Amino acid sequence: MNPYLLVAVGGALGSVARYGTGVLVGKAWDSSFPLGTMLINIAGSLAMGLFIGYLARTTPSWQADARLFVAVGIFGGFTTFSSFSLDAIAMFERGELGQALLYVGVSVVVGIAALYGGLLLMRGTA
Repeated sequence: MNPYLLVAVGGALGSVARYGTGVLVGKAWDSSFPLGTMLINIAGSLAMGLFIGYLARTTPSWQADARLFVAVGIFGGFTTFSSFSLDAIAMFERGELGQALLYVGVSVVVGIAALYGGLLLMRGTA
């Protein structure tokens, strides 16, 4: 199957699941704390670990398509944090501790700084 179609369909499903989960958590937890996002990130990371671990143990013939549809598409649409977590763990498991720490640190710190910079620019306060 076309890899772009696999990712697109999976991504749509993951995005809808993220939105629905966020709505449900928001109704159950009325707070300014971003519990929905946090739970989505944790659940997506757990699901990614279970799925990639399953693929690694079984190596099915449909692994490439399943990885695109489920890992990149569904889980990527649900939360890119799961992909970020998988990348960091892969580097760590390859013994690239420095690279993993750099990746995590720069991604989090520079990502937050970039978002803040974008807000300031658009607000005209930069």
